[in-house]
Amino acid sequence: MSQNTIYLIGAGIAGCEGLSTKALEAVASAEVLVGRQRHLDRFPDFPGQKMVLGELPPLLTFLQSTDKRVAVLATGDPNFFGTGRFLLRNLPKERLEIFANVTSMQHAFARIKEPWDDAIFLSIHGRGMGRSIDKIVAAEKACILTDTVNTPAAIARELLDRGAEGYEAWVCEDLGMPSEKFTRTTIKELLTLQHSDLNLLILIRTWEPGLTQYPLIGIDDDEFATIKKLITRQEVRAVTLAKLQLQNDLVVWDIGAGSGSVSIEASNLAPNGKLFAIEKNPQCVSYLRENLARFCAHNVKLIEAEAPEGLEDLPDPDRVFIGGAGGSLEEIIEQVDRRLKSGGLIVINAVTLDTLGRTVELLEYHGYQVEVVCVNVARTRPLTEYKLFEAQNPIYIISGSKPATA
Repeated sequence: MSQNTIYLIGAGIAGCEGLSTKALEAVASAEVLVGRQRHLDRFPDFPGQKMVLGELPPLLTFLQSTDKRVAVLATGDPNFFGTGRFLLRNLPKERLEIFANVTSMQHAFARIKEPWDDAIFLSIHGRGMGRSIDKIVAAEKACILTDTVNTPAAIARELLDRGAEGYEAWVCEDLGMPSEKFTRTTIKELLTLQHSDLNLLILIRTWEPGLTQYPLIGIDDDEFATIKKLITRQEVRAVTLAKLQLQNDLVVWDIGAGSGSVSIEASNLAPNGKLFAIEKNPQCVSYLRENLARFCAHNVKLIEAEAPEGLEDLPDPDRVFIGGAGGSLEEIIEQVDRRLKSGGLIVINAVTLDTLGRTVELLEYHGYQVEVVCVNVARTRPLTEYKLFEAQNPIYIISGSKPATA
């Protein structure tokens, strides 16, 4: 059976009045017109069959079986969080001719007089927030399509839980309708703001406590609140992070997190990742919590537990750093080996030769490819009018690569 072209037409924010001449010609040539009732009503003289657009699977069944020329009217731009993705995934691309139009998001940015080329765009409409919050806190500007469950207030609660409130917020309601409304507000005020169910949320970062005064990597040791000496020093931290080979969206465990210095700098290098700082020492936990707030490490979750017991409920990691094992090194490596993803990396810092030897032995027993780097650091210190190098204890950085499974 020969099948005709399907015209997928974005109605844009202005509705059908905003259609181009070519789009109108496609509608005129169609035998079947599909769309929301408000779109169909704009074509009272259409001579062919009209079909109200409902759920997408029945539409797909019809399109797969018909040999008629069909025009599908979609809201906004059908390729932008719209019908286009679904149809392109399920129909031969050569059957589709797509007419793009202005999206609700473009319209909203124009109305609030804000550039949008540097924004990220997310839809949690019918999807749930999931990793979207991670992407929001990593961005300077975000535009989010909401729904009646994942509301601006629900997003605000998640952001406040992360300590991320430094945004100018715009709730954009009933776009393209006579009741269209734009409200500029704050994250906290979103919790009680009344608005239409049909809305999108724009967030523009305006401030964040202490965010701009610290580097992404190489924060001075003295900037961290910590128990004396219970910190991975700046130079060692840099090499440790290099050996972890971090990427944007990995799951990372920091076991024996101490002050959280590794977790905090790892969060800067993996802004869309999920990081877990595991620490049992109550005094360290207090400092760790303070540091997470100070450095705005929104994607680091503090786990107050003793490894390996505290690891059970965490998602499987791509990378694991062990800064302190508390005498349970063998048990921790056993648990990590069971959970670490194929091709994942484990990095362990050791101070003593005994820990070095035992760690290498355990990792090789589990089939890891092991590399050891000895980091010797000497810092200058003043001595009258001269400067003198003062050596620090050598640190052994052990990297284990888990074999990738076929």
